Amino acid sequence: MADLARIGVAIDSDLLQSFDKAIARRGYTNRSEAFRDLIRDELSREQGQNADANVVGTITLLYDHHVRLLTERLTETQHHHHGVIVSSLHVHLSHHDCLEVLVVRGTSAAVRNVADQLIATKGVKHGKLVLTAI
Repeated sequence: MADLARIGVAIDSDLLQSFDKAIARRGYTNRSEAFRDLIRDELSREQGQNADANVVGTITLLYDHHVRLLTERLTETQHHHHGVIVSSLHVHLSHHDCLEVLVVRGTSAAVRNVADQLIATKGVKHGKLVLTAI
């Protein structure tokens, strides 16, 4: 383990109380690990903003598969970007709604391009990209 450095942080007592409740709900046993996770998340997010950064992540899509040609358009886009899409999971939520989760890997620019195309496809009700820099 790397050398530990101790820091002091001044924080509003109401904000600290809310933070303590939030980290307790998530199962943290102390503030230090929660702070470290927040810092790691922010650094990863910032690094992932660089177009050339290597990232992994997921694209989550919710859509009505009865929308004319939607399934075909989504599949065609995914095949076109087979180098970025590592895996996919398709779940039938109801008679109409489907959830698709795609595992992606590549440069931030390439992954964001695929996500933007899929999420913007007419008929997609909701889409979200989650990235982690590697």
